[in-house]
Amino acid sequence: MVTIIDFKTRENSEGIEFGVLILQGDIETVRSKTTNRPYITARKSSIPTTLDETFAKNLIGKELPGSIERIECEAYEFVNPETGKKVKLDYTYQYNEAPATVTEEVVG
Repeated sequence: MVTIIDFKTRENSEGIEFGVLILQGDIETVRSKTTNRPYITARKSSIPTTLDETFAKNLIGKELPGSIERIECEAYEFVNPETGKKVKLDYTYQYNEAPATVTEEVVG
């Protein structure tokens, strides 16, 4: 399950504004690459919406089926808004409304 945590307005390369819902997945434990100490995080992603801002903001807190998955992509620079530190990333996170599941088939 993922939770809608925010609504934002973005602008595409042609200057057209559109709305996106910000989604957050379940918490997970990961290890720091620098200290090797564990910490808790949650993946976030956005998804475009045709909903108006008022309606979309009323959806904050609602859960949706699916998960947020890590997807490899072309390398890009990201500036951490909290620290101002630049990092080079080669992945992004994407919402998947129907994640694959493992099913067992019993032959009788």
